[in-house]
Amino acid sequence: MTTPLLTARGLKRSFTLGPSKIEVLRGIDLDIQSGESVFLVGASGAGKTTLLYTLAGLERPESGTVELEGQHLYEGNENALAKLRNERVGFVFQGYFLLPELTALENVMLPSLIAGKPRQADAEAALQKVGLAHRLTHLPAELSGGEQQRVAIARAVINDPSIIFADEPTGNLDSKTGDGIMDLLLALVHEKKKTLVVVTHDARLAARGDRRLEIQDGLLKV
Repeated sequence: MTTPLLTARGLKRSFTLGPSKIEVLRGIDLDIQSGESVFLVGASGAGKTTLLYTLAGLERPESGTVELEGQHLYEGNENALAKLRNERVGFVFQGYFLLPELTALENVMLPSLIAGKPRQADAEAALQKVGLAHRLTHLPAELSGGEQQRVAIARAVINDPSIIFADEPTGNLDSKTGDGIMDLLLALVHEKKKTLVVVTHDARLAARGDRRLEIQDGLLKV
């Protein structure tokens, strides 16, 4: 049996809303294999994004563990966690999260600059791969939504991460542009033999993964 790339055990997370405590994750166990494309679906408020952020090292669980390539995400301090995220995790947000004052090329280079290893040639190659070789010097405001998401995808792969997480990556796009973005994302992870975890509300998109998981009432449906 192959050792999973990512393992989660007993993940719990809740939020306080006024006098009420809302349990969002209620003890989730999950294994994701290397090279797998997994799509997380569920009703609004079911906990999809909370689970994704917890798996990606962006949101600490109240209890439970997450291991990436055998390393516990939440055992060390914040600096160690930030370093692990920078080196091994790529993330694509629904809202792009590009820095408005930086060009497309500079936005893609940012994770490598944070790591202290500027990779301009790799950033240029990544932008070419996503079809934006002619947009290197453009600011985000000069790009369409689809182009901004392509920049975000290039940024997510610049440090050659083990796993890429995407939170509703087509949510702000029309269906045609969104289909193109998903084609691109799936092609990239397949070519680079990466692992992909995507949150989507679109059942049609979710059917394109190797595995579809549904979260309901804070648990994964069996």
